[in-house]
Amino acid sequence: MSEAVREDGNGADPEGHRLGPADLGAELGERATLVQFSSAFCQPCRATRRTLAEVARMVDGVAHVEIDAEDRLGLVRALDIVRTPTVLVLDGTGRIVRRAAGQPRKADVIVALGHAM
Repeated sequence: MSEAVREDGNGADPEGHRLGPADLGAELGERATLVQFSSAFCQPCRATRRTLAEVARMVDGVAHVEIDAEDRLGLVRALDIVRTPTVLVLDGTGRIVRRAAGQPRKADVIVALGHAM
């Protein structure tokens, strides 16, 4: 992913969070889920949306879920989301395996998915 990746040494979110359909408002991908926290006036969020949607279309079993940070402040606070876009990569069980803030490059997203699957 891009800048501000937070890991515990093996690529996992240090808090060990798992997210499910109730948290996301959408079903998890069979193999992985790309979760994007966005805000209404965030220009990089639009580009991130296109990149993540394209990757999700390319890779079987991967879902892309976009969450409006302003509408989900409780989740934003629980996950310590401090800027948009922030992207979380979840494995098939909803465990956060990668996290990044800022606009990701497609190649970085694909590499991050490799850690989730």
